[in-house]
Amino acid sequence: MPAAIPATRRPELSKPPLPADAELIPKLLAGDETAYAQVVRAYHGLMIHLARAIVGEAFADEVAQEAWVAVLRALPRFERRSSLKTWILRIVSNTAKSRLRHESRSVSLDDTMSEQPIVDPARFKSNAHWASPPAMWHADTPDALLASSQLRSCIDAALRALPPMQRAVVSLRDMQGMDMETICKVLEVSESNGRVLLHRARSRIQQAIEEHETR
Repeated sequence: MPAAIPATRRPELSKPPLPADAELIPKLLAGDETAYAQVVRAYHGLMIHLARAIVGEAFADEVAQEAWVAVLRALPRFERRSSLKTWILRIVSNTAKSRLRHESRSVSLDDTMSEQPIVDPARFKSNAHWASPPAMWHADTPDALLASSQLRSCIDAALRALPPMQRAVVSLRDMQGMDMETICKVLEVSESNGRVLLHRARSRIQQAIEEHETR
């Protein structure tokens, strides 16, 4: 699998830790405004990030607001089979998918296995070794790579060009640092499909970086 893509997320101020779910959820159910404010402060940015990855910038805020309404309505029925964070993000994911289907009926979310190979088969020899290996990045570290505003623009453009589910997986994994098990629960995909989505997304972005470096 291609290496993780150097993240472009912006530095964030540290947030106070949330109470454990066992303490937090009863407060939310009781209408505790302080508890609600804590949850919003902890998760709203991530909700926007996920919504933006799936449905795009134009509808991300609306999707997050719709998801909060859905969270409040569904909270009394939350069975705690996952963490509160995972459950909230799954609601965001489903809300964003529904909005995407509504806004663009030509967009398919089932983009896991139907694509052509990301890497041109002509770049391999008959023994499966590289005939035309990937270009080496000139910079020594991911931080040095990101020092280039042109490269940041290249990566951002490559992210925007990804199919929605690929963009969501790589954003949560490589930009937010979430583990694959949680990502698959949030997006409701199997682990194998999740890893295919991640591989394809990283391959596309890596290809864009190679093209940028060889210009």
